[in-house]
Amino acid sequence: MPAINGKQYLERMDQLHPDVWMKGEKISGKLSQHPVYKGAMQSKASLYDTQVHPDFYKKMTFTSPTSNERVGLSFLQPRTKEDLQARRYMIKTWAKKTAGMMGRTPDYLNTALMTFAASATILREQGDEFCQNLLNIYEDAREKDLSFTHSFINPQVNRSTNFQELSSQPIAAKITEKTADGLIVNGARMLATQGGMTDEVFILPTGKTDDYAFCFSIPTDAEGIKFICRESFYQDDSQFNYPLSSRFDEMDTMIVFHNVVVPWERVIFYHRNDLAHQLFARSSFTPQALHQVIIRQITKTEFLIGLAQKMVTVLNVTEYHHIQEKISEMIIGLETMKALLDRSELEAKEDEWGTMVPYVHSLFVASNIFPKLYPRMIEIIQLIGAGGMVAIPSEEDFASSLVSEIDHFCQGYACDAETKTKLFRLAWDLTMSSFGTRQTQYERYFFGDPERLTSTLYQGYPREEYISDVETFLEQNREEA
Repeated sequence: MPAINGKQYLERMDQLHPDVWMKGEKISGKLSQHPVYKGAMQSKASLYDTQVHPDFYKKMTFTSPTSNERVGLSFLQPRTKEDLQARRYMIKTWAKKTAGMMGRTPDYLNTALMTFAASATILREQGDEFCQNLLNIYEDAREKDLSFTHSFINPQVNRSTNFQELSSQPIAAKITEKTADGLIVNGARMLATQGGMTDEVFILPTGKTDDYAFCFSIPTDAEGIKFICRESFYQDDSQFNYPLSSRFDEMDTMIVFHNVVVPWERVIFYHRNDLAHQLFARSSFTPQALHQVIIRQITKTEFLIGLAQKMVTVLNVTEYHHIQEKISEMIIGLETMKALLDRSELEAKEDEWGTMVPYVHSLFVASNIFPKLYPRMIEIIQLIGAGGMVAIPSEEDFASSLVSEIDHFCQGYACDAETKTKLFRLAWDLTMSSFGTRQTQYERYFFGDPERLTSTLYQGYPREEYISDVETFLEQNREEA
């Protein structure tokens, strides 16, 4: 099967029967028709439609090395800088379709799976069959254009560094038994975004002990898997009133495993914390995943700047210096992120498996900037909107007897009331709705705790040459004296 379209994605999801719960009740019927899931699933379907559209097909797909079919470009192992740029175009195209609001578009996990498969030989320490399992899972995903949710976070029972779970019934998901058929898994994992609306669940290792060092992929509707949803941020289908949350609210779920059998052919490794460390440290997972994330975040920043500037124009406040300063602050952030992304591609190098890997330190800098940049841009949009963000008409007002008053009192500078209202409802949905506040928290912690990100940058950034320059300078001073 080549790269799929949106209709094929929705049909495939409708054939699954995942165990999804919301507010204490199991969701019955087709998930794609449920109000809480429908908008995000239709938006995801539009991404698949884009990749097979005649205008994008050749740039969004590549020829499979096994089937000779055109498959999704996010599965491509980049071997040249041109391949990296091709991936960038593909990722950017999908990100623009959602204004960067969907953090778990299929290219994110497709990229992760590609990086692991490229370095699959690491797993031979556990056994050749596990190496082959990973390659088979990757090739199956590539040829069928599968999508994944994932999790590598344990429930937040105790976040102290020395916590050890002592419960007789597992809280964090762990392997409780090995059988001839496979591994038996019990417990829970957090923050599986898009839980229930993907083909598969990809479980990554977590923790620092062998008990939690395992990796596998199984179908979303495998027996014993349950998805427990957070409260939905969906309000209703009105794209006028809720232009973002009606389309892009990716449900976050907790995955609960009740005696789930993971067949041996779906196991990538288990009880090997050393392999977990090697797979992340030696593979190109971090730089390639960051490359995808930063492209999306740049696209999102461009959208925020466009929104902020449109609000400035509608309110006719361009002349104010503090407004110019705020927009310039957003522009500086954008151009910094773009420059760091460009440098990551310019300084890309081949790894030991022939993968062209972006320069990770530039991407780490970008990933440290954005968690601070994004909340500030949200604040700037709130400040530009000021009191106008508080009381905004609705779509229903324009369809009522109030329309003449709304048209008169809610108009903007050189635009009618409906245009201004649509703009301000967009700004509200982005910055002040439950959807918008989730977006801010999501970007703050997208790649982990900000303090850990700075620590990773500090510990990993190469600066020996700079230290040597200082030592040489001091030595020269000593000789001249």
